[in-house]
Amino acid sequence: MSELSTRHMEALRRPSPPELSVLRVVAAVGSGLLIGYFIYAFLMGMEPITTVLALGLLCIFLVTFVYLVVYPDSLRSQYTERSLAIASDMMEDIREGLNAKSAEAICRRLLPETHAASIAVTDTERVLACSGAFAEEFPPGSPIHAASTLYAIQHGINQSFRRSTTVRGESGEVLEIPAGIVTPLRVRDRSIGALKFYFRRARDVNRTQYALVAGYADLISTQLAIHELERQEELTARAELRALQAQINPHFLFNTLNTIASLTRTEPLRARELLREFAAFYRSTLDNSGSVIPVAREIQQTRRYLLFEKARFGEDRIQETVDIEDGVEDVMVPAFVIQPLVENAVRHAMRDEGPLHIRVSVHSVGGDALDIEVEDDGVGMDEEVAARLFDDAAKPDHTRPVGSGAGVAMRNIFERIHRFYGPRSYARATSKPGEGTRISLHLDLRESIFA
Repeated sequence: MSELSTRHMEALRRPSPPELSVLRVVAAVGSGLLIGYFIYAFLMGMEPITTVLALGLLCIFLVTFVYLVVYPDSLRSQYTERSLAIASDMMEDIREGLNAKSAEAICRRLLPETHAASIAVTDTERVLACSGAFAEEFPPGSPIHAASTLYAIQHGINQSFRRSTTVRGESGEVLEIPAGIVTPLRVRDRSIGALKFYFRRARDVNRTQYALVAGYADLISTQLAIHELERQEELTARAELRALQAQINPHFLFNTLNTIASLTRTEPLRARELLREFAAFYRSTLDNSGSVIPVAREIQQTRRYLLFEKARFGEDRIQETVDIEDGVEDVMVPAFVIQPLVENAVRHAMRDEGPLHIRVSVHSVGGDALDIEVEDDGVGMDEEVAARLFDDAAKPDHTRPVGSGAGVAMRNIFERIHRFYGPRSYARATSKPGEGTRISLHLDLRESIFA
């Protein structure tokens, strides 16, 4: 709504100035004539009943005139409420984009609000929907024949005509359209369709109707632009998720398969179990492209990952503790928000000797937020490096190869947290050399897009 021009919004909000002026003139003229008649009747001594009737009509005209002159804002408020209600409902109709269903809803909703005999919505080539007098001749899927519509779409310019135009309908019949207004629907400076109003009389094409068509077209275009942005965000999120999926290191793949192969002779039962879990791990990796999964499933995926690393390095080299608060297992979180943090700990924090302890905890914060921590007692890093870890993730270094290092995982996690949970969510890292690292994620559930 904020993107609508002031001119179009005002056209939607207020009643037609010419129509209001006509009502005022009629009320004033009627009142004047009745006053003159009343004086004439009084002087001429006409019958009382006639005088009373004239007096009654005079009162009606005077009240109407006073109401129109003194209280025009009440009429404007009625128009405003009605127009805003229509705009709100129409934006709901096209929340999923421009298609035959949403176009049909637009046509049916707008037709009673205008003087148009027929309303149609098209894409760049075909009619999506048509309601009113010409609905049967312009069914969904029929090609665009009207030159004014093609011109409006191709050049992005509003078109109107007051002389009869002939158009061939779907049945082959040549139709005569007395007047019309065609406005392109535009998203990012390109036409994606048109909104068409056809009228029975040339005089119906006036400034008010023109402003209504342009205003409603702006509303539709704005909502379609929002839909496209949301779609682009969704595609970006999926691309980032696939980048995380692709970050399952090929070395991890080969090392795990080699580990399983080596166990086939010494521990065949364990090798078979690992192979089954490995298949489940990769299947879950591919299936989790839906972006969000329950906390319990993310923890299960993390445990599977650690199972393979323990088989590779030894059970005594990696020891994990998982602390999940009761009741948060079903909270939806972005896929690959915990497992990459654990993987980074294994890849970068393990010493040459001795066990690496990893603690994963998930807790609610007053029911309004979720805190996730991944802590290890590994080699750690300098405090300044740790403090910049997510700052650098927020400002990716485009000189680095895509998919390299821990920064890609951190960047993806950082960006998805902000996208899904809003600006009050954050990711922080604290660390000391020789003592370990703690990664803390705070997810603000109040701002969540899943709320």
